[in-house]
Amino acid sequence: MAHHVLALIPLPQETRDALSSSYILHYHPDGPDTAAIADGARHQVVAVVTNGTTGLSGPCMAQLPALRLVCSFGVGYENIAVATARQTGIAVANAPDTNGDTVADHALGFMLALSRGYAPLTQAVKQGAWTSSRAARPTLSGSTLGIIGMGRVGRAIARRAAAFDMQIRYFDRHQQPTECGSLVADVTELARQSDFLVAACPGGPSTHHLINGPVLQALGPRGYLINVSRGSVVHTEDLIAALTLKTIAGAGLDVLETEPQVPAALKALDNVLVTPHIAGRSPAAQFAQRDALMENLAAFFAGRPLVSPVSAVLTPA
Repeated sequence: MAHHVLALIPLPQETRDALSSSYILHYHPDGPDTAAIADGARHQVVAVVTNGTTGLSGPCMAQLPALRLVCSFGVGYENIAVATARQTGIAVANAPDTNGDTVADHALGFMLALSRGYAPLTQAVKQGAWTSSRAARPTLSGSTLGIIGMGRVGRAIARRAAAFDMQIRYFDRHQQPTECGSLVADVTELARQSDFLVAACPGGPSTHHLINGPVLQALGPRGYLINVSRGSVVHTEDLIAALTLKTIAGAGLDVLETEPQVPAALKALDNVLVTPHIAGRSPAAQFAQRDALMENLAAFFAGRPLVSPVSAVLTPA
């Protein structure tokens, strides 16, 4: 008998096809609304596919009496009620090591685009301002990069930055030295030492508004902020104020607290680049996430250990 699987997020067609070939798929890409949960309960779904942003709350889990497995289609799981799942015998899996390189590439792209002024200079040239737009711009070579979160993504960013001869410093919850750079014990001090400050840490309550007014003030008027982690890590109003007052030079944001809504004040600024939460999306990454998802589902239904189980609630960066 085929098992029922409930998907609560948009999935690539290849992933939907893979799920449908082995299971009875209930596809509700708009999240765990009343209709989606009711459909899952009615069909006795055993597994849910979600991600760190959409998550799955404890009350939603309680409304799915046959639920035994929650899979995150990606690395993050900050909005999945892991503690509740553990207490009720529900397994949780994610897909580590699937999109870290893509996210790191995106972060480096932000740094290059912001410092070299790709977007405003292209617009200026198109408007006929070639000669007046040739002022010197900052470069990555020789500058200092501060990374918040020296996990898989942070280390991938550090490796790329090293190729640009950047000086690398980092803050990490483990407070352990690595070969990737110099450890700084405080986020504000890290910002003070950095020309580029990159958030590559988990989301969740422990990192909520980790980057705020004092941190941005420390980053300074020649510093750039890059966020490829979660929108909740950055205090949006403090960031808008810093960008408006030129307290910092600019920002590259792949994630927002309010996504998919973009604050009007942020749209009006010319020193910010915003992408629609796609830092981890590439064909290679999505195929790897699909494979991890299918492997975890197959292992669970065969009674084998999960390939990539989640066993703890997220902790600070």
